[in-house]
Amino acid sequence: MKPVEIYTSPYCGYCHAAKRLLTAKGVSFSEIDVMAAPDRKAEMVQRANGGRTVPQIFIGDEHVGGCDELHALDRAGKLDPMLSA
Repeated sequence: MKPVEIYTSPYCGYCHAAKRLLTAKGVSFSEIDVMAAPDRKAEMVQRANGGRTVPQIFIGDEHVGGCDELHALDRAGKLDPMLSA
């Protein structure tokens, strides 16, 4: 399974929803809290091609986007193949 990284903040409902989906699928992920580690926010923005909001989700080296994009991939049946590729 490809590594999954998610940039979050503790008060973000979309972050919690994205993490719930990944957890329900049995996917382990690395979480980077940009409030606890503000120096990592610039890294997130660069990796996400200017995306400044959380969550920003990466599967392997591929930027997925945020919570809405993650759920859209799941609904379209594309998330599981992306995770296992």
